[in-house]
Amino acid sequence: MRIRRTRSVVVSASMALLFSAAAVVPAVAQSRPAGSVLSAGRELTALTDLFAERLLVADKVAAAKYGTDRPIDDPARERKILDDVADRAVGLGLDPDVVVAVFGDQIEANKVVQRGLYARWDAHPDERPTQRPDLDKDIRPALDRITTQLLGTLAATEGVRSSRSCEVRLYGAAAWSAYGHELDVLHLKGMGRALPSACAPENARDEQA
Repeated sequence: MRIRRTRSVVVSASMALLFSAAAVVPAVAQSRPAGSVLSAGRELTALTDLFAERLLVADKVAAAKYGTDRPIDDPARERKILDDVADRAVGLGLDPDVVVAVFGDQIEANKVVQRGLYARWDAHPDERPTQRPDLDKDIRPALDRITTQLLGTLAATEGVRSSRSCEVRLYGAAAWSAYGHELDVLHLKGMGRALPSACAPENARDEQA
């Protein structure tokens, strides 16, 4: 269901995501060459790889919902997911508010992709999916698996995510993941939406300094 793309386009789009870090954290990113940012970013690729996997599942979610009465926005289910991860965060020693923010970003990123695909399919009927995946039987188990892995990875990367260089490392990791998963422009837009809460709040980073 994803549009075929050349490797060069993927590389260019992935690097564009990396260099956009300079706009977010100019004091750090502008002082480091791209290769240095990419190298540092490898520490968080386990996290951004899961972000990318979840974004790609959005293709199937969109295909399951498109042309039906199931809306892209599902506040009741979203609330259920966020309440669940908040409860599980406590057992992992994570701040529930931070975890809820991260998963809230993932939900919104997923919807960015869904809306983009809807617009594409409305404009180009020949690109519409020919099969409708089962949302409950096929897709949600995959999302549940990613949720469990994301929680574990958030716990494993807490130290890096609390560092002052987290934003630069995060964008480097996102570039690696975008390249490895061959994300197109729409999914890169989703990746950008998935990132904001992955680093610890600034006050928490100040305490770690």
